[in-house]
Amino acid sequence: MASPYTSAQRSTVVLALAIAALLIIAPFVLSGQYIAALVLAAIYSVITAGLNLFMGYAGQISFGHNAFAAIGGYGSTILAMRLELPPVLTVGIAAIGAAAVALVIGYPTLRLRGHYLAMATLALGLMVFEITTQWKSMTQGLFGISAIPPMGIGPWELASDTSFYVAYWLIAGLAIFVTHRLYHSRVGFALRAIAGNEDAAQALGINVARYKLLAFVVSAVFASIGGSMFAHYVTFISPEVFGLYMVILLFTMLFVGGINTTLGPLIGAIVITLFPEMLRRFHSARELLYGAVLLLILLFAPRGIYGLVAVFERWRLSRQPTETTAPGALS
Repeated sequence: MASPYTSAQRSTVVLALAIAALLIIAPFVLSGQYIAALVLAAIYSVITAGLNLFMGYAGQISFGHNAFAAIGGYGSTILAMRLELPPVLTVGIAAIGAAAVALVIGYPTLRLRGHYLAMATLALGLMVFEITTQWKSMTQGLFGISAIPPMGIGPWELASDTSFYVAYWLIAGLAIFVTHRLYHSRVGFALRAIAGNEDAAQALGINVARYKLLAFVVSAVFASIGGSMFAHYVTFISPEVFGLYMVILLFTMLFVGGINTTLGPLIGAIVITLFPEMLRRFHSARELLYGAVLLLILLFAPRGIYGLVAVFERWRLSRQPTETTAPGALS
């Protein structure tokens, strides 16, 4: 007889396969504007998956992950345009740079907790924004950088929305898979213990500082890769792209999809990027409808859209009174 935990995991796999099937069918049935929106959803899935690792799994607060997206976007762009390196290589170099910055900044910063940590990470985002604005010889300031080469290596490059769609969703799928494996690893168990109670985790022998720093660095790498993907797809970046609006967008995706869940970042990214396109026909009422729907989601699905899977599992198990109801968690 299957335990609730196994049943929940089975529901997660079924949902993941259903999303994958829909994403495979999408290019054949959707128009170009929706395909472009889904490419952006793949990009944001990568960034949000990293943020979920730090905020959801480790239970920390970060308002500064846009800084690492900016490092990835600007770093990959400058290396590709000035040194004429292949974008596939520059994405990796920029990610290493973001990891180094996260390591240097995170070591003293992550000793803070709660709103102090939130303010420190917000300051990091503001600092990077100011650097990209003022360092005009490298970043072109508020004018931004245009004509960024598309993602590729050598003679092979992504030349259409369809090719970007396939490549970027493969990357997003890999990012979700990595976070899933981390969740069920020793690292994931340590992070969840830290999220529950840092003092108790420390008493159990968990090196809290090391695991928090590890989560911060890995999430920074995810954000950097997502920022690089954005730059090489849109072919234009400016400081506003990686400003506070991105912070709000990432938080919205994370909480609408479901924080501390494997598929939540992916679901949130898809919903938040597609929904404005679906409401475009309503013109002036679009923003009102958008806000109303988000409010309804947060009111009736406080754990996010993915949390509805847990509701379904509880209902299904309640229909089977002979089945043992041991506590289990969705992931």
